[in-house]
Amino acid sequence: MGISRFTDIISFSNNEISNAIIKTEKELFNLRFKKATRQSFKSHEIKEKKRQLAHLKTILTLRLKSKTKQYIDKTS
Repeated sequence: MGISRFTDIISFSNNEISNAIIKTEKELFNLRFKKATRQSFKSHEIKEKKRQLAHLKTILTLRLKSKTKQYIDKTS
């Protein structure tokens, strides 16, 4: 399952985003490992996976911050 667009990620639940983060980190690790062992790989995929990981983490962080802020506002 490839995540193609940032707008697609927004529709994911927090659990789906967390699972996608784990999957993307594993894929990025495998690409780096292939690079280090001089196996064949597509070098542009490293940049794509890093960008995808940043998108996922950004969305998750924004959601968690907004929930925290809403909770603080309710208790104040």
